[in-house]
Amino acid sequence: MRLIFIRHGDPDYERDSVTEKGEREIELLADKMQREKVAAFYLSPKGRAQRTAAATLARVGRAGVTCGWLKEFTEPVRLPETGEEHLIWDFMPSFMEKYPDLYSAERWMKVPFIAESGVPAAYGEVCRGIDGVLAEHGYRRKGTFYEAVSPNRGTLVFFCHFGATGIVLSHLFHMSPVALLQHFCAAPSSVTTLYTEEREKGIASFRCASYGDVSHLYAANEPPAFSGRFCETYDDFNERH
Repeated sequence: MRLIFIRHGDPDYERDSVTEKGEREIELLADKMQREKVAAFYLSPKGRAQRTAAATLARVGRAGVTCGWLKEFTEPVRLPETGEEHLIWDFMPSFMEKYPDLYSAERWMKVPFIAESGVPAAYGEVCRGIDGVLAEHGYRRKGTFYEAVSPNRGTLVFFCHFGATGIVLSHLFHMSPVALLQHFCAAPSSVTTLYTEEREKGIASFRCASYGDVSHLYAANEPPAFSGRFCETYDDFNERH
C-alpha cells in the first residue's frame, strides 16, 4: 500500500485558505496528482487543506472524506520556565537538550509539561484516526507494526498540514513526534510518500520513499513558498527566528 500526504498550498491563515501563490501551487500539484490512481482521498476540515484538495478532486472528478483528526495539530503545552503556551514542534535546540526524553518513542509523552497538557489525548485521537483508515484498507495495527490482513498496492491520499503529517508519521514509524517535527520541514503543497514494507508474511511496516517533494513546483519554475521555514543563519533577521 502507498500513502501520500500533501501539505496545503501557500497559506493565507487569516482567511484559512491559500494565497495567490498558493493557487498557482495547487494547480501545479493537481497536474501531478491527476495522473495517480487513487483508492481514496482524505481531507483535513481546515479551509486551506480543503481548497488544496478541491483543485485535484475537480480534475479527477472525485470526492474526498473529511476527517476531523487530520486538522492541524495545535494542542499546546505550557513551557516550564515561563508558562507560555507552545506547540510541540518548534523548540529551540538548547531547550531540547534539557529534556532528552523528548527524543524517546516510549517516554516523550511522560515529560511532565507534555503529560500535564492535552497533547496525549489529541495524539491518541490522531493515532486512532489513521489506524481506523488503514484497517478499512486491509492493515490492522498490532503493537509497533501492522497486520497485513488484506495486502494490496492501493494508494491513499491525505490533504492536510505539516504538523498533522508529522504526528501521523511518528505513529506509523513508532518514534517521537517531537523529534520528527523538530528536524524535518515540508514546504506548502509538498508531497510525502510512504509504502508498506512486507518482508515478513502478514506483517507490514512503513517506509518513507520521499519527504516534502516539491518537484511539481520546480518543473514549472515556481519557487517553493517560505511558510514554515526558518532562519538558515542566525544573522538573517528577514527569516523566521
